[in-house]
Amino acid sequence: MDIARPDLAISRARRRRWIGVALAVAVGLVAWGLSRLEAAAPVVEKGAVWTDTVKRGDMLREVRGLGSLVPEDVRWLPALTEARVERIVVQPGSRVLAQTVILEMSNPDLELGALEAESQFRAAEARLVETRARVESTRLDQEANAQRVASEARQARLQADADAELARQGLAASITARVSMVRAEELESRAAVEKRRVELAAGSIDSHIAVAKADVEQRRAMLRLRRAQVEALRVRAGIDGVLQVVPVEVGQRVAPGTNLARVAEPTRLKAVIRIPETQARDVTIGLRCSVDTRNGVVGGRVARVDPAVQNGTVAIDVTLEGPLPRGARPDLTVDGVVELERLTGVLFVGRPAQASAESFAGLFRLNPATGEAVRVRVRLGRTSVNTVEIREGLEAGDTLILSDTSAWDAYDRLIVK
Repeated sequence: MDIARPDLAISRARRRRWIGVALAVAVGLVAWGLSRLEAAAPVVEKGAVWTDTVKRGDMLREVRGLGSLVPEDVRWLPALTEARVERIVVQPGSRVLAQTVILEMSNPDLELGALEAESQFRAAEARLVETRARVESTRLDQEANAQRVASEARQARLQADADAELARQGLAASITARVSMVRAEELESRAAVEKRRVELAAGSIDSHIAVAKADVEQRRAMLRLRRAQVEALRVRAGIDGVLQVVPVEVGQRVAPGTNLARVAEPTRLKAVIRIPETQARDVTIGLRCSVDTRNGVVGGRVARVDPAVQNGTVAIDVTLEGPLPRGARPDLTVDGVVELERLTGVLFVGRPAQASAESFAGLFRLNPATGEAVRVRVRLGRTSVNTVEIREGLEAGDTLILSDTSAWDAYDRLIVK
C-alpha cells in the first residue's frame, strides 16, 4: 500500500523557490553587467568624413558674402508733370548721350499754359515800358514847374529890390515896396517846396519802376518754368551711359514722379556684398576685399556699411580698384571676401560644420594610426571663412573631424575605416 510522504512535497516546493530566486539573481547580475558595458562605437567610412590638422601660425580672418555689381552713377528719370507717353525713341541696352531723347510725351494743358505765360510776360514788359515813360513824364513836368516857380521867385526878388530902392529915394510909395517884398518871399517859398517835391518824386519813380520790374521777373520765371515743363515732355538721358530700363509703354498716362527710365554708366561699377549679420560686426570702412566675378578676381575696399539689417544680412559697398574682368556688367552676381585682420602665432584649424565664434564645441579628435576618433571639448575663438581659432582642447598636429557629426551625438567614440 502507498504511504503518504508530505515532507517530500514540502522539500520539492522549497527547492523550486530557491531555483526561482537563483534565476532572478542571475538575470539581475547579467543585466547589471550588460549595463556596465560601453556601447559599441559606430564605424564610419573614411571617405565620408572631412578632416584637417591643427596648425600654429598666422591666420587670416575673412568674411564672405554674395552680392552683385551695380553702377556707381545711376540716374532715374522721373516725370515732372502728368503726361501721356507718345513714343519710345530709344530701347533699353542702347548707348546714350546726355542730350539723347529717350521718350516723347504730350500734355496739351502744359503747352497752353506756356503760351499764356509768354503772353503775360510780354504784357508785363509792356507795362514796364509804359511805367517808365509815365513816371519820366511826371518827373519832367514837376521839374519844369519847379524851374518856372524858381524863375518867378527870382523876378519877384528883383522887383522887390527895385521898389525898395525907389521908395528909399522917395520915387515910389513904401507900401509898394513892402508888397513886392511879400510877393518875392512867397515865390521863394513855393520854389523851395517845388524843389523838395522834385526830390521826393525821384525816389517814387525808382519804386514804381522797381515794382514793374519785379512783375516782369515774376512773369519771366513763370514762363521759364512753363517752357521747362514743355521741354521735359522730351525725356533726355541726362548723363552719358547705357539705357537700362524703360518701365512705361506707349499710350500710358503717367503721374508726376513716375519713373520713366534708368540710365547708368556701365564702366564705373561697384560691388554690393551681403554679409551675414553674425559676421558683419567687425566689418569697417577701408578694409581690403576681393571680388570674384566668375571671370576673374578684382580687388577693392569697403566704402560703406549699411547700418540696417535686412533679411539677416548687412549690405556693404565695395569700391573696385583696377580694371574690371571681361564680362563685368551691372547686376552680375559676384562673391566677395572681406579681409578683417591677420592673427599671428595662433592655433587654428579648418572651420568645423556648425561652429560659431567664441563658443565651446564637442569635436572628434582622430588618431590616424588606429582610426579611433574620441570626442573632446574644444573652446573656439575667432572665426574666418574657412578657419577657426583654437583656444583650448587641442594641440598643434591633432587631426580633427570637421564634417557634421550630429548623427553620432549619442557616442563619444567613432571608428574611422
